[in-house]
Amino acid sequence: MATYTWPDMKSRKVIGQRLSRLDGMDKASGKAKYTSDLVPEGLLHGVLLSSPHAHAVVRSIDTSAAEKMPGVKSVRVVAKAGTELQWAGAEVAYVAATSEPAARDAARAIKVTYEVMPHFVREDKIARAGNRAKPAGEQVTGDVDQGFKDAAVTTEGEYAIPVITHCCLEPHGQMIEWKGEQINYFPSTQNVSGIGGDLARSLGIPASQIKVHMDHIGGGFGGKFPSDSWGKECANMSKDAGGAPVRMYLDRAQELTIAGVRPSHFAKIKVGAKADGTLTAWESTSWSTGGYTGGGMAPLPYVFTNLPNKRLNHTAVSINGGGARAWRAPNHPQASFLTCAALEDIAAKLNLDPIDVFTKNVQFTPRAETYIRQLKRAATMIDWQKNWHPRGKGASGHMKRGLGIGIATWGGLGHASRCLAKINADGTVEIMMGTQDLGTGTRTCISQVVSETLGVPMNMVVVRIGDNSYPASGASGGSTTIGGISASSRKAAAEALDQLFDLVAPQLGVPKDQLQAVDSRIFVKGNPDKAISWKAACQKLGPKTIEATGENNPKQPGGLINQGVGGIQMADVTVDIETGVVRMNKLVAVQDCGMIVNPKLAESQVNGACIMSICAALMEERVMDEMTGRVLNADMEFYKLAGIKDIGEIQVEMEIDEVNDKRGVIGLGEPCAVGGIAAIANAVANAIGVRVPSVPVTPDRVLAALYGNRMERMA
Repeated sequence: MATYTWPDMKSRKVIGQRLSRLDGMDKASGKAKYTSDLVPEGLLHGVLLSSPHAHAVVRSIDTSAAEKMPGVKSVRVVAKAGTELQWAGAEVAYVAATSEPAARDAARAIKVTYEVMPHFVREDKIARAGNRAKPAGEQVTGDVDQGFKDAAVTTEGEYAIPVITHCCLEPHGQMIEWKGEQINYFPSTQNVSGIGGDLARSLGIPASQIKVHMDHIGGGFGGKFPSDSWGKECANMSKDAGGAPVRMYLDRAQELTIAGVRPSHFAKIKVGAKADGTLTAWESTSWSTGGYTGGGMAPLPYVFTNLPNKRLNHTAVSINGGGARAWRAPNHPQASFLTCAALEDIAAKLNLDPIDVFTKNVQFTPRAETYIRQLKRAATMIDWQKNWHPRGKGASGHMKRGLGIGIATWGGLGHASRCLAKINADGTVEIMMGTQDLGTGTRTCISQVVSETLGVPMNMVVVRIGDNSYPASGASGGSTTIGGISASSRKAAAEALDQLFDLVAPQLGVPKDQLQAVDSRIFVKGNPDKAISWKAACQKLGPKTIEATGENNPKQPGGLINQGVGGIQMADVTVDIETGVVRMNKLVAVQDCGMIVNPKLAESQVNGACIMSICAALMEERVMDEMTGRVLNADMEFYKLAGIKDIGEIQVEMEIDEVNDKRGVIGLGEPCAVGGIAAIANAVANAIGVRVPSVPVTPDRVLAALYGNRMERMA
């Protein structure tokens, strides 16, 4: 049995190298094919008819006119008479036709009679929520009242972070053809191995009948795991149409309305601290929602979980809105913003540097030494000592500069994953795994791990993923992919190499445990002249191949993977107090993530997360209309995202050293998306001298905070 360990940092040839994505050129040139690029013969186009009302009962629905229209092949009703719909955009019917215009015309021809019911869509108005508010019950640790008595100062603040959407460039969708008992399913998914089973359950058929294939996905930040009703009905429409392929994507308005959101979080927070900044007590009353099912409590106080005196009250609020889905570090960005804002506010009241307050209180975190190190390094990167000033005490004039801090943590343990490795007689290697590449470089990392393990160039490794006929691998969520796929591919390649050593050892006259493979050669340890080339060794296979499997079991990590990381981000902003416009100067991120397979891709992950944080801190917000119950900005014109001029400089530092390296591979996708919002919001407060209580920090909110005419958004 092969040994499952990572080679020492100094001896690695491929792992740890700054290599570009293997599929980068295909994507840049347009060669890469997404599901929306597939145009098989006889393709039909699917369209969803959705409810225009936030709360209504379907009283009647007439599809007869639609069914008679030219080109229409299937009409599926999912909201029959008597169905109560709980949000605008809820699925009512589906149409498949020979062209998209024909399908849309037919959808408009469906006559639906609704009984419109009262709705509630503004969770910030919790006093109006009534029976839609469900308290979770009070949680108390320690003696909170005594903690506040021991405090030299206390602060009380109200903070809010709104619902935002995933806003992937490629919306939810798929192409499906139902041929006899076989369903060919081409989804946009984060769950290649599992989504077929999900669709099978909804259709009531065996999972073995569903063949899933996806080469590329146009974005997935936690919302593309299930097959959803649009997957089920796309399959049914194909069946209605005699097995013709049906392709259906949500349009942009539907995507931003019903395809999943990150929940909001509102909180009234009271914090007590000693004169030196040591926290003595925390009390928070919070509420949140992601839609009709409400919203869970963010982990407060965030990271500082060992604070001895805490009182927490949370209420989940149900609104008539599309539901929540996981969004890159669920509940963590919200918790980081709420916590770091409260800590920065008490630091300002104490006239202390926030770095000193954060440093004083890392004793209440699980990884104090990590955060102390990261705070110091981030402060150097952003030149904190030179550029920071007490709140509102910066340079005169209307352009105000400020700095702020945000903190993050995450688990990142790799998921269950299986891999098949094949060594062919010509020396090429095939790797098969039912995982997916969300654009993070999964293909590249698998290739690097296998290349390192076998001692062959990456161009001899063919990575086959994106198909549920390959050994199953977990869904890409929770920063679990890199750990799962690196461990399983390492094990599979090591097992295959062990079998090749069995063939070569007699020729070299040593036991196989005395062999190693490096630089396309297999040689005796300590005697590199006693060797055989990789290709010569593989030729011994003749007409056969070597096949070996490797499996990652997260319950038994075995030293290749680990979990538990921390990160610090600091922001440098300039605020025009005449216009309220916030400009990003710089955002720095110091991130711990264990062993790094590819530093270039790791830094890219952090850069992308920083951009997402800038979007959420300065412009992203789902806006609901109280009168109609609809999303007012369900489009790319008014749902704002950052452009290149909005981002400023981003500087990333990965903590790459032997101590972190020996921990093994840990997922990175989530933690680097957490602290940026808090850092930017705190930088604005530092710049202008007052807290802007709600993000995104838009010009109107800046001016309202400055000049006292703040539009109150809380009960």
